[in-house]
This record gives sequence, C-alpha cells and structure tokens, in this order.
Amino acid sequence: MTLRDWLLITVIGIGWGSSFLFNAILLQDMGPLSISAGRILFGALACWVYVIATGRMTRIDAVLLGNLLVLGVVMYAVPFSLYPIAQEHIASGVTGIVNAMTPIMVVIVSHLWPGGERATVLKSLGVVCGFTGIVLLAWPALGQGSELWAIVTAWSATLCYALALNWSRRVRNLHSSVQAAMGLSLAFAVIGPVALQMEGVPHVVGFSHWAALIFMGSVLTGVSFLIMWSIIPRVGATNASTVTFIAPVSAVLLGAVVLGEQILPAHLLGGLTIFLGLLLVDGRLFRRIKLN
Repeated sequence: MTLRDWLLITVIGIGWGSSFLFNAILLQDMGPLSISAGRILFGALACWVYVIATGRMTRIDAVLLGNLLVLGVVMYAVPFSLYPIAQEHIASGVTGIVNAMTPIMVVIVSHLWPGGERATVLKSLGVVCGFTGIVLLAWPALGQGSELWAIVTAWSATLCYALALNWSRRVRNLHSSVQAAMGLSLAFAVIGPVALQMEGVPHVVGFSHWAALIFMGSVLTGVSFLIMWSIIPRVGATNASTVTFIAPVSAVLLGAVVLGEQILPAHLLGGLTIFLGLLLVDGRLFRRIKLN
C-alpha cells in the first residue's frame, strides 16, 4: 500500500472521528434526528455531483431500488440518528470508542448471515474482547440509567453498520458512487419527514454551526465514502479497515481538547480492550508474530 493510500485512510479516520465532535456542537441548536437528516442530505448532494459529473448513473429496477432503500435506512438513517441521540447523555469521545465496535459486530453478523464469512478462533477472541471493552466502558454508568442507555444506543448503531455491510452484497452490481448517492437519497426520504414531524423545522444559529453541518454531510459523509469505496479495490478491505483504529483516537482527543470532555480511566481501559479486539479481528499482527 502506497504512502498516499495510508495518508488517505488516516485523514478519513481523523475525519470520521471528528463527526462526533460536530454532533456535540450541533446538538446545541438541533435535535438528533434533524442532525441525521441534514448530514444525509448534504452527503447525498455531494455524491450526486460526482455521479452526474462522471456519468455513472444507470437504470435501477424495482428490486434493486428496494434493496437500496433497506441499505440506506440501515446504513445511514438509523445509525446517523442513534449517535447524536446517545450524545445527548454521553461524551463524544465515549461515543467514538463505542463506534470502534463496528468491525467486531461485522464478525458476529457475517458469521450468522446466510452465506456469510465464518468466524475464526482469532476473530471469536476479538469479539469477546470487544464486548468486555463495552462492559468496562459502561461500568461507570451502571448507576446512571441514562448514560447506560446511551452507550447501548451507540452500540446499536454499530450493529446497524454490520447488518448494512452484509446487506450491501445485494447491490454489488451497482457502482459504489451510485450506491452511496441512492442509499443516502432514500435514507433522507425516510428520516427527513420523521425529523420534521418529531422535531419541527431546525433553527441553526450562526455560520459555524451551518458550516459544521455542511462539512459533516458533504465531506465527512459524501466525499469520504466515495474515497473509501474507491481505494478498497486497490488496497484491500483489510488495509482499509485500519480506519477503525484511527477514528476513536480522533474522537477522544478532539472531545477532550475542543469540548473539555473528561475521559475516565474506565473509558480508557474499555477503549484499550476494544482496541485489542480489533487487533484480533484484523489478525495481521498475530499472524506476523506466529511467522516469526
């Protein structure tokens, strides 16, 4: 993998970690569903600009449209709503650490999915470490129902991602840019009216908050997904998955520096345990140790 590819993955990881910071900022003006709808809208617009500029659009039949609808709801509408909902009660850094459970949840769902990838012993140990990390992360919140509920809510978003990644096999014959553009558009068609009904018209105050919403949608969602999908065929899914090691570090550091969030020792211990789980799921480090 070239230095350019590593730099792209690093930048995307830092960017995805910063999305939790932007959620925390936007929650000052907007409800969590409105944040999700706005992010999805600007992400869809960015993807459509690319699709139209490159002439990627193709015919989509009813079956494919239905699969894209499910993918859009599970990949974007639901998890993009769950994270800001959780962040009403827990720090952005903690949410970012929980988000690192995504590859671990993928192992579980893929193992149970018809025709999915079977979990190896190493990956199974990674799953155990991941859930141990979640328990450690939630330990300080055991006496506070809202915080514990929020951690479970954030964890549910990682389950959505795992389900979506397996469901995406049904749309593999569609170019990734069209898949992203259609998925985001259909997700907005679902979450937009729900957000409007439940939270009303959002009143975003100040240029900085508008900039945060537009940046999170167009760049951190639209452009980042387009770049990630474009480099996966070149670097492989395993190398691309290293983004999950970078995002939680970015989320914790930005939350502490910008928002002054307090990260407890239990949070760090839980994060390190999840990190060990990611290393086990990834497997490369342990294969190298075995070879040596």
